[in-house]
Amino acid sequence: MLFCFNSNSNMTIKSKLYEIIFESDTKSGKLFDVMLLGVIVLSIILVMLESVPSIEDEYRNLLSILEWSITIIFTLEYCLRIWIVHKPRTYIFSFYGIIDFLSILPTYLGLFFVGTHGFMVIRALRLLRVFRILKLNRYMKEGAIIIRALKQSRIKISVFLFAVLTMVIIIGTLMYLIEGTENGFTSIPRGIYWAIVTLTTVGYGDISPATALGQFIASFVMIIGYAIIAVPTGIVTAELAKPSKTLPSGQVCEQCLSEGHDLDDKFCRFCGAKL
Repeated sequence: MLFCFNSNSNMTIKSKLYEIIFESDTKSGKLFDVMLLGVIVLSIILVMLESVPSIEDEYRNLLSILEWSITIIFTLEYCLRIWIVHKPRTYIFSFYGIIDFLSILPTYLGLFFVGTHGFMVIRALRLLRVFRILKLNRYMKEGAIIIRALKQSRIKISVFLFAVLTMVIIIGTLMYLIEGTENGFTSIPRGIYWAIVTLTTVGYGDISPATALGQFIASFVMIIGYAIIAVPTGIVTAELAKPSKTLPSGQVCEQCLSEGHDLDDKFCRFCGAKL
């Protein structure tokens, strides 16, 4: 009887924690997300401040204390996620599970590298903490709307990119034939590189046409570039403007930890488990 009571008690605790940590539609879940977002942003700011020599030298101890405090918070969160999910292995090897692990790993690895020889190694490992910024996406429901719009417009964008790729290959080849090696167009790939730089209106200036015909083509490519930039923006905007029949929810499947469900979904659209 005592065992059953403890088992039921643990399940109740896990269910409540799951609702707080994995769900974002509840009041407690939203509060947890906001607090964790604040910690993530603070950790990114600390990484940036540590890269400033004057700040790092003067506030080294304070930055170290704050970093360890943040690392402990993320460690507890990581362990809690493993404990409350039905299939820990699924979470551990999921995208966000790997990101969560990478966000705490560098600080602990720094304990095993000491001395001047390991200093650069420590700095390189600690830079991996910028992966924490990828944790932000989990708590932004609006991101699901943008991702859905990108998925719905992926075929149109793919056709557009194929057309642009074909265009730069033709233009790059023409510029190679017209300008030649004496004007910096030493190969067709070099001409394609110039076409991409010019079409995207970047204009590094490391290669430039010298002949009148080449300059005419360059002017044409520049004008076309301005029009081309607006095409993918218009495609995605059109998908975003379409009224959605269903709204995305913050529901996370307890079995496969998949997101992206609609408010009226009763079962997971990825594994079929009941939500």
